Amino acid sequence: MSEGGINQPGEEALTEPGTKIGGCGGWRLVARTKRVNRDWEALIGRAPAATLRWYNYLRTSPTARYPGRVFPLRGSVYRGAWECEVTGGDRIYYIPDEVARKVEVYHAGPHCSPAPRP
Repeated sequence: MSEGGINQPGEEALTEPGTKIGGCGGWRLVARTKRVNRDWEALIGRAPAATLRWYNYLRTSPTARYPGRVFPLRGSVYRGAWECEVTGGDRIYYIPDEVARKVEVYHAGPHCSPAPRP
């Protein structure tokens, strides 16, 4: 993970869904790769209201559990990774960095079983 406002190579700011949110929340959201951001944009197209809701949630409280919807993944291969159910069939998998106040989304799209590894 990077420090402060500097992105790692390949990272890019996650596209804001719909309405401009401005200074809402204290966390920066980044997509691990351009492909992840394209998948996120496709998710915005499929479920705009849901993506806006969860975008706001991740900007303000990415490590707060939301029963049945947002939770940390279990197992050593998923250390630090979280899952967010955007719709019944779509998920966001991400790693929050408390120090940098950054959320790195590494998968956005259809639910995978097993969950994708970070």
